[in-house]
Amino acid sequence: MLSAKTRITPLLRLAILIAALGLLGVVFSCDTPKEPVTNDGPKNSSPTEAYKNLFDAVKAKDIEAIKRNLTKKSIDMGQMMVDRKMKDTVEEALENGLTATTLSPTLPTIRDERVKGNMGALEVWNSKDSKWEDLPFMLENGSWKLAWGDQFAGTFVSPGKGRDTIEKEAANAMSNTPPVAVNPAATNSAAANAINGAANK
Repeated sequence: MLSAKTRITPLLRLAILIAALGLLGVVFSCDTPKEPVTNDGPKNSSPTEAYKNLFDAVKAKDIEAIKRNLTKKSIDMGQMMVDRKMKDTVEEALENGLTATTLSPTLPTIRDERVKGNMGALEVWNSKDSKWEDLPFMLENGSWKLAWGDQFAGTFVSPGKGRDTIEKEAANAMSNTPPVAVNPAATNSAAANAINGAANK
């Protein structure tokens, strides 16, 4: 007959092995996921993040990083500018990221991010022209990118009016109040009565 000590040892070993495997499983499952990286670079999780990365790339004069934040059709638009002799090189066409908002010395004010499906838009303050610029973005290859080329090609669908447009429409609606309707017949009758009344005195 086996002693109690001999029977517990194999059970104890099995329990220790199970506990160690469980602990290893917990350690490996708690590893925080890294930002997805492909040969295209880090993925932009929102139009706002895409704009900030584009701005940083423009300031660093990193043409490859600028291209990573533009849709394929936007990069093709840069080539079209060269073909039409508007710019000498694609790099020159893309150097400001296809938006005057990147000419600001510091990151401009960003507001009103709108997303609908794989289309997005964002208002960015254009300090050069002192106005809000509504920038189009598309989700391409899992990353948000500036989509001027797509808008130019007609493949971009706006996710809705921007705040600047809505505010301007509201201001126009308030300033363009319709004139009060005047019934000419009533006006003429009132004038005729006033004249007749004065003549009868």
